[in-house]
Amino acid sequence: MTAADERAKIIAAMSRLLDGIPLRSDGALTVVSLAVEAEVKRHVLTHRHTDLKDEFYARVRAQGHVPDSERRLRERLDQAEAQLAELREENTDLRATNEGYARVVNLLTLENAELAKGDGARVVPLRRP
Repeated sequence: MTAADERAKIIAAMSRLLDGIPLRSDGALTVVSLAVEAEVKRHVLTHRHTDLKDEFYARVRAQGHVPDSERRLRERLDQAEAQLAELREENTDLRATNEGYARVVNLLTLENAELAKGDGARVVPLRRP
């Protein structure tokens, strides 16, 4: 197959994919799908006809299409950011609780020290009824 034949097949495949009527591929707007649709090996696009590959990506961007892989990654990023926000809020709450417990422990330590001085205060056990 000549380079001109390859180019013609790639251009036809590009048009079919961008129009949403694939014949041989899954219809995804990727170089792999374009190669399958044009019945050429992927390296033909990425090494020999890079101008067509670049044109394909430019036309995909011009249509405003977001590839499924990017959409999935954006969804995962959104989920991770939401989880991070929840964990930060929980961390802030736990730090506040921990500081409260530290104050209570310090207060009890001071009270025990006062009682240990022996200034006449006595601990009286409570009687059971």
